[in-house]
Amino acid sequence: MANSSDWISALRLRTLPLSVSGILVGSFVAVYQGYWNPIIFSLALSTTLLFQILSNLANDLGDSLKGADNSGRIGPMRAVQSGAISKSAMKNAVVFTAAISFVSAGFLIYFGTKHLSPASIYIYIGLAIASVLAAITYTIGKKAYGYNGLGDVFVFIFFGLVSVMGVYPLFSDTLSWELILPAVTIGFLSTAVLNLNNMRDRENDEKVGKRTLVVKLGAKNAKRYHFFLVSTAFASWILFLVLSKNWLGFISLIPAILFAKHLVFVAKNSVPKELDSQLKTVALGTFFISVLYVISVSVNQWIL
Repeated sequence: MANSSDWISALRLRTLPLSVSGILVGSFVAVYQGYWNPIIFSLALSTTLLFQILSNLANDLGDSLKGADNSGRIGPMRAVQSGAISKSAMKNAVVFTAAISFVSAGFLIYFGTKHLSPASIYIYIGLAIASVLAAITYTIGKKAYGYNGLGDVFVFIFFGLVSVMGVYPLFSDTLSWELILPAVTIGFLSTAVLNLNNMRDRENDEKVGKRTLVVKLGAKNAKRYHFFLVSTAFASWILFLVLSKNWLGFISLIPAILFAKHLVFVAKNSVPKELDSQLKTVALGTFFISVLYVISVSVNQWIL
């Protein structure tokens, strides 16, 4: 029987900072424009964290069922793969986490859409359902999209567009199209994390029939794609800071130093296993960008 440490490991806590980056940015764009609600912010964070945990548990189960988690996989051993958690126990955990994710999302929708149109409420309900389904079907099911090269698209949509642009109207009751810029930043950097993961596992994924975008592109083009994701993310972020006239927000570019070193490392890399260390660099780097942006907005509000 699995113990608490096995479940904590299965939750993959190191992935959680990246998952809240979009919520932090979208929420504090609202704060910068004079909107704030601590209840909505707390519920948005809890909902996002639950969606990420659901995805982690479902991926652990799905990759094991499909044979992608095997001795040839480079990353850390998963819970079902190692036998620490049984398949039936993981299935129950996925169902339970999906249920409480819906509960958290329901409260968020209730408190956040009181002044929005009925159509908007239905849109948010649809997004909640889509988020749960996307978290589960990345690796589970006959048509798991993670096995057909669509993982990048879904990560961009849910970590970028839905996270950043979706949370803002819950504070402001309106939608600002300027949010597309920070949404692109968080979405592309989150996609870069997935791309790194898939570059690391490319050879094994190809053997087991997991047709990720990296497998389809090949190692050389995957590196070019990675450079595009990171460079475009920063260009979009700089443009956003300029247009929003948050000059103090430029402190959020400090992690760009880490990303520059990271791109050099990726360009020179010839041993896929060594890319594993870079996952933390990009994930935490993205989180630090969002945290520094939060600090800049908070200081601006305090000064004003």
